[in-house]
Amino acid sequence: MSEVPRLDTVAVAQNSPDTPQPYAELGMAKDEYERVREILGRRPTSAELAIYSVMWSEHCSYKSSKVHLRQFGEKAPHSDALLVGMGENAGVVDVGDGRAVTFKIESHNHPSYVEPHQGAATGVGGIVRDILTMGARPVAVMDALRFGPADADDTKRVLPGVVSGISFYGNCLGLPNIGGEIGFGTGYLGNPLVNALCVGVMKHEDIKLAQAPGPGNKVVLFGSTTGPDGIGGASVLASATFDDESHAKRPSVQVGDPFMEKLLIECSLELFAKDLVVGIQDLGAAGVSCATTELAAGGTGGMDIRLDRVPLRDPRLTPEEILMSESQERMMAIVEPAKMDEFLAICEKWQILATEIGEVTDVTPEEAERGGRLVMTWHGETVVDMPPRTASDEGPVYERPYARPESQDALQADDAADLPRPATDAELRGQLLRVLGAPGVGDPTWVTQQYDSYVRGDTVVSNPHDAGMIRIADDSHRGVALSTDGNGRYTRLDPYAGTQLAYAEAYRNVAATGARPLAVTNCLNFGSPEDPGVMWQFAESTRGLADACKALGTPVTGGNVSFYNQTGDVAINPTPVIGVLGVIDDVRTRLKTAFSEEGARVFLLGETRPEFGGSAWADTVHGHLGGLPPRVDLTAEAALGEVLAEAAESGLAAAAHDLSDGGLGVALAESALRGGTGVRVTVSADVFTALFSESGARAIVAVAPGGEEGLVALAARHGVPVEQIGTVGGDALVVSHGGGAVEVPLAELREAYESALPTLLGDL
Repeated sequence: MSEVPRLDTVAVAQNSPDTPQPYAELGMAKDEYERVREILGRRPTSAELAIYSVMWSEHCSYKSSKVHLRQFGEKAPHSDALLVGMGENAGVVDVGDGRAVTFKIESHNHPSYVEPHQGAATGVGGIVRDILTMGARPVAVMDALRFGPADADDTKRVLPGVVSGISFYGNCLGLPNIGGEIGFGTGYLGNPLVNALCVGVMKHEDIKLAQAPGPGNKVVLFGSTTGPDGIGGASVLASATFDDESHAKRPSVQVGDPFMEKLLIECSLELFAKDLVVGIQDLGAAGVSCATTELAAGGTGGMDIRLDRVPLRDPRLTPEEILMSESQERMMAIVEPAKMDEFLAICEKWQILATEIGEVTDVTPEEAERGGRLVMTWHGETVVDMPPRTASDEGPVYERPYARPESQDALQADDAADLPRPATDAELRGQLLRVLGAPGVGDPTWVTQQYDSYVRGDTVVSNPHDAGMIRIADDSHRGVALSTDGNGRYTRLDPYAGTQLAYAEAYRNVAATGARPLAVTNCLNFGSPEDPGVMWQFAESTRGLADACKALGTPVTGGNVSFYNQTGDVAINPTPVIGVLGVIDDVRTRLKTAFSEEGARVFLLGETRPEFGGSAWADTVHGHLGGLPPRVDLTAEAALGEVLAEAAESGLAAAAHDLSDGGLGVALAESALRGGTGVRVTVSADVFTALFSESGARAIVAVAPGGEEGLVALAARHGVPVEQIGTVGGDALVVSHGGGAVEVPLAELREAYESALPTLLGDL
């Protein structure tokens, strides 16, 4: 900011209205800058410009997505379980026994491309602090990852760094990584997706909010010192199109210290337990700018801050740099004066630096009408005097033009059903092994073995099963299950249906553990909102998710929008990642995907149709994307979920596995491999369709001998098609059909399934 004086005070701004300011370099449009001048009645100081540039960025303000995200509230189904909805750091749901769970997923895509290890690590750290600020103890993490082709040179640079960052930060915090997903595709080569989820547990009375009530209460910054890392991350790195200069933006990537974060977690939880804070906010994207404006806006609307009291790692930082810094492991608390000594003593106990940097103030009716009053000084000089709500709540809202791309009709007309199919059992066998071993379908152990999935001792189900599950407390058998799912191929073919299919798969994965789905979070990854075709994809996707959640009674509790996921003019396939949380009364009844009981009967639940658009078979065997994705039937998904939950509760089912990528063939192979036992099935339909169709609302269930009639009756009661197709046993997967049989020994299945990622990445 060399074009303005080093200390650009309010008085200077009032007397120099024509001073050029670098608003464009900070990601602001000219009309946005003019609106700031109108709000303030003068040009902004450089510190005020810093605040507005980050708070009005796409990443922080959702200015291009708000008009569509409102559907999640307008169409929200009634839920007695919802305790805190959208608008706070994370949603909170009641899970029974007086306990609540908070969960959320967010993106750290662009930083993870620029600097993979730190970008992914600080993505984990940021989402953990979001959960912490709700008053909860973080108890588990998950991640949803997308990369370019597995054999691409840049994938070999990005993927290992991302995985090491996730494992380093999560393992150091002592948080189990209980699930997630990994996918590959050409569109993600220059723009990987790193979506991190965290879940926390608390009692109802422990919920905390981002607010600053009570004039005279103190504003305390505690945690790490503030440095130059992350400056401009929200406004420049996360809210702009990627290009060849992205590597030069490394200073915009934050640097994480998980050991400091662990201390910060324990310190914060003790502060909460002793009722020493009345409001709390973490410092993530936009740093001090976000924390002060949002806390002030959520309280009386007034706050005085002394920026010169902020502890610095680099004493050369200017006020605007302090405001834009995204240094990690920092929190801001609102504390009553009488409790300050105890607050500071606890911070000292945990070796956490805590500094009083200001106080909450009252505002006049006129100031309240304008959006409150936030004042910041620097060594006695006023550098900020602005209405905080205009930055946090009243940013620009764009109704971006959107239109269905002209290419969409041709894409959907290019039907995958017309692709050449295997002509012999030998070809069918070969294609099954090829799909089973495809990166993104095959075994993710090369990645997940780097994570600690069982630290803390409450993990019940983890990778590689359909969903992760944890017990919520030592004195209870109650648990929660979580799954994240997304399919960019489906969403590219039909954004409305594709998003519903992602939601349905996550819903089905949770149900397949025996849990009942309760609530939803989302991370919506799209290209540039300035492209009408991308905005059409986004509008259809949000409409699809809102309609699906309304139909199945699961409210959206919060989430994240990540735009500008493209390199040059080439956007990623639209990739909404949907996280579903479910509750199970007794984790001892949970189901795994492994077929391990010899003689168990295998049933197929649901209806199979010849649906191959966007399928793993079409992608892997033919490199094809076209046609329509599978038909969505949300009523069937709900019915299937009830059958799976009741089968688990009653002990009818020994194992269950949903059908998704790769269809029945992949699901049977995975369940056989995970149980170390073969399976023999007979299919009555066309064997190709039976093995590779990706029709939704389907699952396979293993039932102990004697339970067959019970499962059939249960499925009939809920109107779910059911067919007994085979038996667990032997040392091979055998699929018999009218014209012959396909037989693959477990050893050969294992070689195909487990070798893909180690072959491509094992030496990295």
